[in-house]
Amino acid sequence: MKKFWGCLFLALAVPCMLNSVILIALLSGALADAGYPGAVRVLLLSVPAAGGFLVYLWLLFMPVFDKEKTGFRVRMMLGGRRLIYCGFYGMAVQVPVFVNLFIRGTVLEALSPGLRIAGAVLSACGIFSLMAAGTLRIFFTSRRLSIGRRLLMLLTMWIPLVNLAVLLYACRLVYEEYDFEREKVLQSRLRADTQICKTRYPLLMVHGIGFRDLRYFNYWGRIPRELMRNGAVIYYGNQEAFGTIACNGEDIRVRIRKILEETGAGKVNIIAHSKGGLDARYAITHLHMAPYVASLTTMSTPHRGCRFVDYACRLPDGLYRFVAGCFDRTFLRFGDRNPDFYTATRQFSTAESARFNKETPDDPQVYYQSYASRMKYPWSHLLLAFPWCLIRLLEGENDGLVSTDSAKWGEFRGVFRNKWMRGISHGDMIDLKRQDYKGFDVAEAYVQIAAELKEKGF
Repeated sequence: MKKFWGCLFLALAVPCMLNSVILIALLSGALADAGYPGAVRVLLLSVPAAGGFLVYLWLLFMPVFDKEKTGFRVRMMLGGRRLIYCGFYGMAVQVPVFVNLFIRGTVLEALSPGLRIAGAVLSACGIFSLMAAGTLRIFFTSRRLSIGRRLLMLLTMWIPLVNLAVLLYACRLVYEEYDFEREKVLQSRLRADTQICKTRYPLLMVHGIGFRDLRYFNYWGRIPRELMRNGAVIYYGNQEAFGTIACNGEDIRVRIRKILEETGAGKVNIIAHSKGGLDARYAITHLHMAPYVASLTTMSTPHRGCRFVDYACRLPDGLYRFVAGCFDRTFLRFGDRNPDFYTATRQFSTAESARFNKETPDDPQVYYQSYASRMKYPWSHLLLAFPWCLIRLLEGENDGLVSTDSAKWGEFRGVFRNKWMRGISHGDMIDLKRQDYKGFDVAEAYVQIAAELKEKGF
């Protein structure tokens, strides 16, 4: 009922605000005919004029009230959607007004041509400003609007009718995002006291190749915050971006020792993404960390290598070493002590992976489980388009970097996918873009993983 009255208010207030010049002129004429002096007319007309201006400012800048408290970003985004719909309300009402405005024999006949033109210009500018402000708000606040969708909005904004259709599509995405965020708030409220991620042992999150655990850009996106909100104790691997498996395994060993010393816990649960799973396996088996690791969960880890790396290894060795040297010099500046791009990347070849698996058997003291994800089409993640096509041809289903078969290790728990066209990429599994996708909530996926570890006594 509240929503109905809100829509009715906007449907009436917006056209009145847009036609304020005409309305004030008509009211002024009516008051003059009624014998009101000029000073009284000015005073009486200033009230609706000021009210219309305040309504306009409120629509333009204020976020939507939301009793679910989804956050300022979401409320501002929803306010942008409201502005766009206000523009549509205004357009729907202004069409007959514009038709009547310049036809003789109507109630507007008494208006001078200047007032008619001024009213039309004000109405057009008002509609444009409302829709432009709404577009800007959702453009900069929505997480469902991918780069491609934003480009579509920019490219079609000057094409009549097409731009309106694109805006309506964006508004639908915005409402789906709001509904998604609202459900998350309600879910968090319902399980606020359950601490479902409060595992017996701390969680050690180990990143993949090419990244570091930076202070101001979390490799894992919004995932750690959601885990901690539900009771998890989080630590990070802090291994090197382009260290070899052995080098990074040593970093993880040192990190585990430090965590146990700080917390007094007997073990840790490792959740590792991509190459981080290989680094963790090396530390467990070769550096005798098995007694201190309760479980290892690998996410999209190339346990059996990547066949496209086999082809990369066929490049001229001089060229490969030149590229490797460029990466090594770059990541020395980012904090790597021993970057070795040449060796680290070649360790993903199928031959090296087979040798590693033979030399690194699972330890029975540790529970091993694994997950994979599936990217459906090359345009799902443009940076991964080429490797996706190559892996699809050579190995089949993959996430843009790692095939499903290669990701299987220990107890394989399944493939993250959705029924929509995009699928779930290698980067989506660490919330790389900080975007939400239909049918997949990456933070909730990790919450469920932690909850299951807790249920298993880890």
